[in-house]
Amino acid sequence: MKRLSFLTLLYILLSLNLQAQVGEFRRDLAIGINGGYALNQVSFSPHVNQKMHGGMTMGITTRYTCEKYFSMICAIQGELNYAQLGWTEDITTSTDTYKRDVNYLQIPIMVNLGFGKEKGGVKGYIIAGPHIGFCIGDKEERGGEWSDYTLSLRNRTEQYDKEIEQKFDYGITLGLGMDVSTKSGHHFTLEGRYGLSLSNIFNSTKQDTFSRSANNVITVKVAYLFDILKTRN
Repeated sequence: MKRLSFLTLLYILLSLNLQAQVGEFRRDLAIGINGGYALNQVSFSPHVNQKMHGGMTMGITTRYTCEKYFSMICAIQGELNYAQLGWTEDITTSTDTYKRDVNYLQIPIMVNLGFGKEKGGVKGYIIAGPHIGFCIGDKEERGGEWSDYTLSLRNRTEQYDKEIEQKFDYGITLGLGMDVSTKSGHHFTLEGRYGLSLSNIFNSTKQDTFSRSANNVITVKVAYLFDILKTRN
């Protein structure tokens, strides 16, 4: 009997402790648009000399805030984006130039952890999570002499005219952001993020030229969101 009473008391104390650790409930949903600039390089192995390749990105953002845990505001952020990735080669042996635009539809799903004011002020946040994408097209741009002689001066030419063999892209995204919000529920955000692809754009078997050909992208973007669902205080 005493043992049963002790276990009952222990259960009650554990339940109260767990309830005390649960944060303040939220049910805030915001949607909006985003746009920015992406700087990309493709991590080739064997190596291909490159500069940073610049391209635009734009899309739709949704953010669902579910909890405030102590001072941390917890949310899930999802996006549907168009992104212009690819690579620009750094050719030093001739006046040749080469650029390849590889266009993607991307869906990142990220945890958004914020610190600061939820509305009517400034909030900083970190984002992290997986992303997937699908190549919807690509385009090559060449300049300079571009002859058999200038090609012979380069250590790697197999990437030219090569089809994007792996259309599906996946990886992880990490970033930092700032949210400036109004009391009426409008949000203006500025983000910097890094995306690392875990997949390749070309086949990578032992018989293929490249063992690795993955996107590495740094993105700076702004977004405008507005609340369509708010927790009642």
